[in-house]
Amino acid sequence: MKKRHPANASGNWYVDTSCTDCSAARTVAPGLIVERDGQSVFARQPQTAEELRMAWRARLLCPSASIRTASKEPAPEGLFPELLTRAVYRLGYNAAHAAGAHSFLAEARSGNFMIDSPRWATQVVAAIAERGGLRGILLTHRDDVGDAQRYAAHFGAEVWIHRADRDRARFADHLIEGDTPVEIRPDMLAIPVPGHTKGSVAWLFEGRCLFTGDSLAWSFERDDLMAWRDFCWYSWEEQTKSLRRLLAYSFEWVCAGHGGSKGLPPAEMHRRLSGLINRMQSGEFSS
Repeated sequence: MKKRHPANASGNWYVDTSCTDCSAARTVAPGLIVERDGQSVFARQPQTAEELRMAWRARLLCPSASIRTASKEPAPEGLFPELLTRAVYRLGYNAAHAAGAHSFLAEARSGNFMIDSPRWATQVVAAIAERGGLRGILLTHRDDVGDAQRYAAHFGAEVWIHRADRDRARFADHLIEGDTPVEIRPDMLAIPVPGHTKGSVAWLFEGRCLFTGDSLAWSFERDDLMAWRDFCWYSWEEQTKSLRRLLAYSFEWVCAGHGGSKGLPPAEMHRRLSGLINRMQSGEFSS
């Protein structure tokens, strides 16, 4: 039976015991929602208008519907899509069958692209339609496919995935091959990053936003870039090599499927990525 987890701060907002600890809520409400006893809980009650919006975003995207309020109240308007930086939005409504991963919308000059997929939600459909529909869906890897097939069929969108992960998206129209980066549009570059899975791909938008799937993320707890060896399904050695190859690119945003998304000046992002790679090679993440 679902019940309020006792580690929640007392008050209106809480996370119940059905939480699957996917971390999605913590990455849209860092500090407000934290991990305790193997799940997310409210460390404190939201106080400001922005903290209330953070709590509501967490509630709407939670794939297990574990975030609740004791009182009944309507959600504010305009929570999703959430503008992260120019022409890049977080879509919300995370899919349980994608382990609660975040998905994004990029408003490219060549047409709109969804990066990974949320669960099917009329709110997402309406928001995308208002912005002119979808030209394509770009999948970072096999785990975060979500309801991509349904969105592709609805909008007549093409779908890209790496051949090595194609078995989870047989409906894909285009396959990324091998380890060679490929420009699918003038403002969108596919960069294979094998490691988390054999077919992991990072998507670089306008030379400034890198959609990383589960290969690279921002940790609000560490206040730094992070990768997860415990959730590396193919090869940690290959993931380390892949992230090192990303040093050849300039970007200012990391938009992650799991973990946090963060923007920094390109030189600082490069420094943080180099530091992460050094930690990976030093054995800091040894199993």
